[in-house]
Amino acid sequence: MSKIGLIIEREYLSRVKKKTFLILTILTPVLLAALIAVPLLLSFIKGSDIKEIAVSDNSGMYISRLKSNDQYHYIPATESFETYKQKAKEDQGVYAYLVINGNLSTDTAKVSLYSRKQIEMELKDFVSNQLKDLAREDKIESYNIPGLKKIIDESNPKISLNTIKWDDEGNEKESSSELAMAIGMVCTMIIYIFIFAYGAMVMSGVIEEKSNRIVEVIVSSVKPFDLMMGKIIGIAMVGLTQVLLWVVLIGGILGIAGIVAKDSVTPEKMEKFSTEIVSTQSNQPTGMGTVQPADVQALSSAQKEAEPTIRKIYQMVSNINLGEICFWFILYFLGGYLLYASLFAAVGSAIDNQEDATQFTMPLTMIVLFALYAGIYSASNPDGPLALWCSMIPFTSPIVMMVRLPFGVPLWQLLVSFGLLVITFLLTTKIASKIYRTGILMYGKKPSYKELWKWLKFKN
Repeated sequence: MSKIGLIIEREYLSRVKKKTFLILTILTPVLLAALIAVPLLLSFIKGSDIKEIAVSDNSGMYISRLKSNDQYHYIPATESFETYKQKAKEDQGVYAYLVINGNLSTDTAKVSLYSRKQIEMELKDFVSNQLKDLAREDKIESYNIPGLKKIIDESNPKISLNTIKWDDEGNEKESSSELAMAIGMVCTMIIYIFIFAYGAMVMSGVIEEKSNRIVEVIVSSVKPFDLMMGKIIGIAMVGLTQVLLWVVLIGGILGIAGIVAKDSVTPEKMEKFSTEIVSTQSNQPTGMGTVQPADVQALSSAQKEAEPTIRKIYQMVSNINLGEICFWFILYFLGGYLLYASLFAAVGSAIDNQEDATQFTMPLTMIVLFALYAGIYSASNPDGPLALWCSMIPFTSPIVMMVRLPFGVPLWQLLVSFGLLVITFLLTTKIASKIYRTGILMYGKKPSYKELWKWLKFKN
């Protein structure tokens, strides 16, 4: 085996065999899912305390029409505003004080909501949306036109727009812009994270070997260029292995979840559940918190309507060319990593410790951040000038091209973009190898950009 092959093997096995690698690889999908699901679930959990809102309705038009919920309760204001303010100082009394001074259908500036604490958006929206609906109803009734409300409601139909694309043979397939955008953004974020994470790993490895003086022993039998490339390729294989394991794990989790959901939620079970609910509630009085047969019937109907929607989503996923996306994802993943890893390796060889890295990594960080934001802004217009040019520029193309791929990119653009990426990688590798060759044995001196330029012009 060649020397560079031995270095690749050492870098790969030394990291893959670590327990931390296996643990993080297995736990990361679970942690990411928890990171998304837990805050979402917690956001639906409401506080047990009921917040009372005293209403002073000088118009007398709204106090009886305001509807409370489980968290906010409207009560008529029985005391003066000053009394409520004094009680609030002693942590007593109501949570908020609502003042309605007139007819809201003619003057929307006649409402004020007072509270000792900063009013949360949820409460503000809860109050303003109700008052807006009531003011709208009064405004419609003021025209004295029979059936006007029904006419207005019917004049605002809901339209569901189906997006369909056709291929070169004229075959039509239903697509989803939202799904394509989601896939593109996920691929973009993965490449962005791995460029930083594994590029920094290359730099840290070089700095560690240099500070421990191990590199002096290594370069006595291996060329600096072989050492750099072996380290870069070995760590690239570690990253690729981790991504493939994540794909398998996430695919398995989604597959199991789909089977469980399909088996546990069926029309027969839903109908049985509805019957049990109705029979349980039949002897209870009708009121708040009671499940009515109509509600259960609506729930069952919604579940039945959801089944074709789920099948529709699966169909749209199958209509996206996931094979092509995965193929180009791997190429751009490796191309982007190799491009930046060679530069990170050069930075690591030029310095003696992590504290000095910021000076040289900042330009690289700014370029990658620009690529990320360009990808985010290009998601809504994947064929616009920003997306097109940034998907061609080698330093931004690995990230931005992933946003465009799910929407379809001409083959010539992919070939030109990836070709430029490969050429740029070869050029940066040549430049990085010159810095690496000189800097790997330099100690005790913090180099400047002027010093690095001298290393680049140095000839053997």
